[in-house]
Amino acid sequence: MNNLSGKTLFITGATRGIGFAIAKRAAQDGANIVIAAKTDVPHPTLPGTIHTAAEELNAVGGNAVGIKTDIRFEEQVNFAVEETVKKFGGIDICINNASAINLSSTLHTDMKRYDLMHNINTRGTFLVSKTCIPHLKKSDNPHILNLGPPLNMSAEWFKPHVAYTMAKYGMSMCTLGMSEELRPFAIAVNSLWPRTMIDTSAVRNILGSTLEDKGLSQCRKPEIMADAAYIILTQDSKKFTGNMCVDDSTLIASGKTKLDEYLATPDAKPLADFFVDGHDGKIELN
Repeated sequence: MNNLSGKTLFITGATRGIGFAIAKRAAQDGANIVIAAKTDVPHPTLPGTIHTAAEELNAVGGNAVGIKTDIRFEEQVNFAVEETVKKFGGIDICINNASAINLSSTLHTDMKRYDLMHNINTRGTFLVSKTCIPHLKKSDNPHILNLGPPLNMSAEWFKPHVAYTMAKYGMSMCTLGMSEELRPFAIAVNSLWPRTMIDTSAVRNILGSTLEDKGLSQCRKPEIMADAAYIILTQDSKKFTGNMCVDDSTLIASGKTKLDEYLATPDAKPLADFFVDGHDGKIELN
């Protein structure tokens, strides 16, 4: 499969950041894209809405619409998927990008925040995938892509923020189980995770938004994730499934070895992201 022209992508939480970058890369091929996210009016501190994102995607060649969707609620997910099928005739690719993060210890994690992370990350990924599967079965090269980490079971990644780790690993466990469950239907299920911190609003909040705070200088651009996702989504779904991919390893496997263009600043020394220590992310592409 050479490109995503004419393919229909259902992507959650893609009004900004990595999700939007993935959608934009697909839009450049002329893909149909549904942005299923909560932000339909401008946020006081964060950029992008489902409407502005769709406009930007259409401007680069896509056929995009935004559908206000809170993936915690089954009826909203059902509605968004039904509207997608009505408008575009089906779904070829489901991307579970929406996520919630809170890097707090057990005693400092209130249950409202715990529930939010698990309802969006783990339950949301399961629900959106489940709702899309009947339509993916009708596609000639169907993919589910979860923005989840490799299952690195070192206590190092549980100790500081066990609630968050559990919620993100739930997304990866969906990859592990569904890839085998859906193999007979030739539906590929893979995960993708960044090796380093990516310049997004969430990461800026963690690292600091200025160079003095070593924010951007420890990041890569979201485009590295977009290009890695594109490689995954253009693989043969019958052959490429069950992989927990890392962005730079995916690009290197495709033959791209120079990655300087993805640095957020020319002198950036990217900081390793969570969960990747000891995981090389090596894969074999078709």
